[in-house]
Amino acid sequence: MSQGHSVLVVPVPELDEYIRDRTAHYDASFLSSDPAFVHAHITVLGPWLPEPSHADLDTVGSIMASSNPFDTTLATVDTFPDGLIHLRADPDGPLRALTAALVEAFPQCPPYEGRFPDPVPHLTLDRCTDGITRESVEADLRHRLPVHLHVDRVDLQWWANHDCHVRGSWHLGSPESEPGAPGPAVTPRSPVP
Repeated sequence: MSQGHSVLVVPVPELDEYIRDRTAHYDASFLSSDPAFVHAHITVLGPWLPEPSHADLDTVGSIMASSNPFDTTLATVDTFPDGLIHLRADPDGPLRALTAALVEAFPQCPPYEGRFPDPVPHLTLDRCTDGITRESVEADLRHRLPVHLHVDRVDLQWWANHDCHVRGSWHLGSPESEPGAPGPAVTPRSPVP
């Protein structure tokens, strides 16, 4: 059982059905009943703070408000040396910039707990095991790729066994996320039972 962790992500709804199926195959306790929760995502920073303060949420809101929406494409299926099969984002510069800004604001939260010195923005698809290869995953996705993604929001997701849900969401370039502007810096969501 996982104690859970928070992650700041770019949701990729176009691939959610595929990722939900793979999640169910490995551990159905991570399937969310929250309709706002998109399993398919590109991690911007994770794990993040387990219990962010209002000031922490406002900081994320300021970073997102100062970041313009952008487009990227997910087309290339690749494999990391540890066997993680993934889609690379191209271009990935705006995603790297979001991660860098968040790491600067939250140095106590290095991406992937500091395990990778230069994290590559990606969408995790699967892991190489018996019968699962980059080629088999690529064949499974041949009719779904490429995914042209317009990135205009970042979600705060909570991942835990039987408790995956969205805790908040920010729109990139949104004036209501600016410090001192009326309205919340984050759109809060209640956990789904």
